[in-house]
Amino acid sequence: MQDEQQPAVLPLAGFTVGVTAARRADELAVLLERRGAAVLRAPALRIVPLPDDTELMAATKRLLDLCPDIVIATTAIGFRGWIEAADGWGLGEALLERLRGVELLARGPKVRGAIRAAGLREAWSPASESMAEVLDRLLEQGVEGRRIGVQLHGEPLPGFIEALKEAGADIVGVPVYRWMPPEDIAPVDRMLDAIAARSLDCVSFTSAPAAASLLDRAERRGILTEVLDALRHDVLAACVGPVTALPLEAHDVPTYQPERFRLGPLVQLVCAELPGRVRPLPVAGHRVEIRGHAVVVDGELRAVPPAGMALLRALARRPGWVVPRSDLLRVLPGAGRDEHAVETAMTRLRTALGAPKLIHTVVKRGYRLALDPSADAKYASA
Repeated sequence: MQDEQQPAVLPLAGFTVGVTAARRADELAVLLERRGAAVLRAPALRIVPLPDDTELMAATKRLLDLCPDIVIATTAIGFRGWIEAADGWGLGEALLERLRGVELLARGPKVRGAIRAAGLREAWSPASESMAEVLDRLLEQGVEGRRIGVQLHGEPLPGFIEALKEAGADIVGVPVYRWMPPEDIAPVDRMLDAIAARSLDCVSFTSAPAAASLLDRAERRGILTEVLDALRHDVLAACVGPVTALPLEAHDVPTYQPERFRLGPLVQLVCAELPGRVRPLPVAGHRVEIRGHAVVVDGELRAVPPAGMALLRALARRPGWVVPRSDLLRVLPGAGRDEHAVETAMTRLRTALGAPKLIHTVVKRGYRLALDPSADAKYASA
């Protein structure tokens, strides 16, 4: 008897999820794979190593020279990396001394921890972990004539710096973790091809620059229209937060975001959304779920080859209806004009499903999913 505490099929089993992240890509991939997903990795950007970043060194020296009134730390990993890089340049002690003499604001609890680990103390941190709350506090206090250092981390901060400048502040940006295109573009091209072909079920995004970079590459290749159409209708775009989603939403791509902007909640969101998109079919006394690259039959995951998945999807578009061999031949990859290829692929499909009676052969006409009689009227009118 099956243990009711252990689901027979993991939530993402049978689905393929793309990971565009550069930083923490391994962590995200492991979280997805533990829940059954096949993961396609294609870092859309690469991070400039901090010790080699001449722009960060120049910004650090400028901050030391200009004596800011306020410094805003936005990410824990970025703040730690900045201090470590400065130490490697021989500027670590000077930077820490400078930060001791300013009003140091931390965006959230992780940043507070990084600040305190460096022997510093934050003056204030918003309960919401939101840059909008930081902005409201600064504007309420008044920033005219004040010099503010902002630790940037590769993400755009929509309206944040502009609003401070408009209110009279002098902004010193510290570009921690600058992004550049990946050295090897081939994985990105493979992901774009998979999106356009609908062979990906979901693409995850953890930074706005990565989303923008992926779309830019699609435009350069001349396939942006196909990629956007897939993302609008068939491929789930899962974003870690609203800022990350901006480049996609600018192209009218619907995005899905967790309530808490973390990797764990992002994975939980994907686990809820992808299975929820599958319509279970009652076929020949069995319950059938057609997932991205596999089929769940009565709670058991069955691996199906690509040709078989193409046939099954064609049959499932109108379950219970006869689909002619000629129509199935058109969806069969690489089959040419030989209708015998349909019979061969159908035999393999039936074997993979482990329940041959799920698909009926209609002599001289084609094939049909053997939809249960009680469900015939429902699906015929759908």
